Amino acid sequence: MRTISLTINEKAVTAAVEPRTHLADFLREGRNLTGTHIGCEHGVCGACTVLIDGAPARSCITFAVACDGASITTIEGLDNDPIAADLRTAFSREHALQCGYCTPGMLISARDVAIRLEAPSERDIRVAMSGNLCRCTGYVGIIRAVESVVAARRANGAKAIAGAGRTALGPVGSGHAAATQGTTTTVRRTSRPTAAPQATAAREAVADFTPQASFEQSFVVAHPRDKVWAFFGDVPAVASCLPGASLTGTPSDQHVAGKMRVKVGPMAAEFHGQADIARNASTWSGTIVGSGRDSRSDSATRGRIAYRLTPGDNPASTRVDVTVAYALTGAFAQFSRSGLIQDIANRMTQTFVQNLEARLSGRAAPAQAAELHAGALFFSALAARMKAWFRSLFGGRNS
Repeated sequence: MRTISLTINEKAVTAAVEPRTHLADFLREGRNLTGTHIGCEHGVCGACTVLIDGAPARSCITFAVACDGASITTIEGLDNDPIAADLRTAFSREHALQCGYCTPGMLISARDVAIRLEAPSERDIRVAMSGNLCRCTGYVGIIRAVESVVAARRANGAKAIAGAGRTALGPVGSGHAAATQGTTTTVRRTSRPTAAPQATAAREAVADFTPQASFEQSFVVAHPRDKVWAFFGDVPAVASCLPGASLTGTPSDQHVAGKMRVKVGPMAAEFHGQADIARNASTWSGTIVGSGRDSRSDSATRGRIAYRLTPGDNPASTRVDVTVAYALTGAFAQFSRSGLIQDIANRMTQTFVQNLEARLSGRAAPAQAAELHAGALFFSALAARMKAWFRSLFGGRNS
């Protein structure tokens, strides 16, 4: 037996396995991840395809011990993946499955195509998917489904990623190959980035981000534009103005890691995430694109914030226009209705502006809560809506 440690669907796993155990058997029998199907057991049909370090691979011809230290994603691990969700919808719409046995492997390979190829022709997709066999559909619906998802992603501005984010040369998983001499086992790894697995996953999620909804906000602060612009460049200062937010590392001008604690009634979450920052001084504008995940609720969020500073009605004031786009999955997705999210965001913005005014004026900002009590914001927003509804209803009768 050999003890291995790896990550499966973003969860750390340590287990003892026989050296002869294939990864497919380990996943199905050892982890109950039966979405990985076994067909030919010769690496031909593609039904057993999984992601190893982000790249599609045949799990029926991959030894589990060769994956020591690797990150494995099965079809179950793509439940909340936006590209996989788009593909599932397209497969259903285009009748791209019948018995469904090949479908998990098909979806994983199709996801790789959607990320990797910029504008594939029908032939390009057929070649890329040729390692996945289907005995039912004749492939026509499958090709149409993949074509539609790729076209929609490109239309939404999602560019292809060369190599789908692969960072190592050689066969998939080769960076974890082991050489055994006698009873001593050593592991040889190719050169890889030193970023933490959570950071890598967050970067990939940011690159794949497709918003579910978006809205715009504006506010005015009583300070000159150059002073507000300088403050927005101070990431720790901005984070200190947001309730529940804190940094988990030293930020750079282009990247930041942090977390936000959120509480909605009995539900509490701590979203850990990463964000990429871009600022353009010539246009007084910037963007923040990030993602985060709460491991306890298995909720994930992705967002894009674009802001622009313009002079206010007088030189001593600045207007801030903000556009927010987001996607929320998992248990917290039940609160993702755009109208309520915008109402909550309006109240969060009010708090942020108050703290921003205090910091820019040299005053100490009010102490921030350790958690963002979204439940209180939610019911406050709901109460405001109910008041407006009753006002319009009975006001109309009295007129």
